[in-house]
Amino acid sequence: MKLASEQASGFWNPRPPSLDAVLARLDRLSLKPEFVLQRELALARALKPYLEGEAGRVLRPVPHEVELAALSLFCDFYPEDGQLTLIEQLRDVITEHIPDEERRWLDPLKHSYVDLLELTATPKPGGDLTLRSLGDRTTFVVPGGEFANNLVAGEVLLTRVIRDSDDPESGNGWLTGCGIVLPPDDAGMLYEDIREWERGMEMSSGSLVLGEWQEFAKRFGHIILWCFAQMRVAALVDAVEHIQYRTDDGQCYLYALALYDHHEYGFLAEGLSDMKELEADAFVPQATRPGSEAGSKPVRIWLQRERAGIVTHTIVRLTLTSSQLVVECDSPDRLNTVKHRLAAAFGFSLHFRDETLAVPARQLSVSDLTSDEPMKVVVTPDEDRTFLKTFLEKAYLEWSDQAHLSLGGKTPRHAAVSPSTREAVGQLIDEMEQNDPGLRRTGKPAFEYNRLRAHVGLDEVQ
Repeated sequence: MKLASEQASGFWNPRPPSLDAVLARLDRLSLKPEFVLQRELALARALKPYLEGEAGRVLRPVPHEVELAALSLFCDFYPEDGQLTLIEQLRDVITEHIPDEERRWLDPLKHSYVDLLELTATPKPGGDLTLRSLGDRTTFVVPGGEFANNLVAGEVLLTRVIRDSDDPESGNGWLTGCGIVLPPDDAGMLYEDIREWERGMEMSSGSLVLGEWQEFAKRFGHIILWCFAQMRVAALVDAVEHIQYRTDDGQCYLYALALYDHHEYGFLAEGLSDMKELEADAFVPQATRPGSEAGSKPVRIWLQRERAGIVTHTIVRLTLTSSQLVVECDSPDRLNTVKHRLAAAFGFSLHFRDETLAVPARQLSVSDLTSDEPMKVVVTPDEDRTFLKTFLEKAYLEWSDQAHLSLGGKTPRHAAVSPSTREAVGQLIDEMEQNDPGLRRTGKPAFEYNRLRAHVGLDEVQ
């Protein structure tokens, strides 16, 4: 089972018809008006992480979890309003005739509990399954079937076993219809999480009575389901953290961006050239609009590369213009490292403007979530332009009201009012337009710079 997938499969196994019949009776009983509130409380307790925890914000319970929660309602739940349990009501309150072949399941159901059961041997087609509890090493032998054809020794079933009513100590029993298959490593982590809950409860209560696994599993089986839900969330977070974002030509997608202003072009160019992890990539004179001095200094670009197999990826790109430094990285961690490096090298020569760590929104498929390989998500040029537009709109519209080094500490909005600095504001915006990140990444500008000109009170440029 792939824990991160909402459609990850556990297993369904056939049950004896008489067991199906008695479980159907318990279900109908739980839906009676006088019990329906207790039913809701029991299911809400068993599925609590999905209803009010972080799990519910990103995942839904798989059908097998819902079925295990229902079995917990039938077999384990003590009503909070003083009513008899469902099994006690069916067993002890005579309102209808219950055939003996159904009645014989009631006590075994009442004593069953959720467990983590390891397959001690790979089952043979049509043969029985031999299962051993991770909690107390109790062994069970249960009928197999087609559902077990793909199971192998060492896998662990999160499920519930009903013991043989004629000989409860024999170890013979039946699975209650469903379960979830876990690889050994995941099962081991889940078991440790459960035991940690148990130890915490013992410390808070001052009682060691929960040291007996069967008693704990019977009274607090819902906690086993809680821990499984939290494992699913952790698996999803891990899968998302390891997504590899790519451009349509297979290169790393640089989505972690930071924008700086500066007024010491020569100092920065020399310092970046001296950084051993960077290699110079481009030295680009910029065409200027007639009458404008923007772009009088060439644009300098440095790259940091990393080899992955036979492919070399750009993981960092630094673009220096006469008034800005744009930092593009393949991950938030990388951007954080670069920012610290720049702060140590250049200090107050750089003035931080803004950053973004977001990635273009994408609906992930089940195959993405269940792949054994890290997910690869291709970001199209249109998605990239939308991403850049969102970032630049925030950064540049705030830029209008922030002090700028090249304007003597004035804000662009205030400097645009003064005849002596109005032209300088226009030249800064011209340069920003000529070096728009969208032009380098997609061939099209990502921001409409006449909006920025209007924002500071300058005339539009055609």
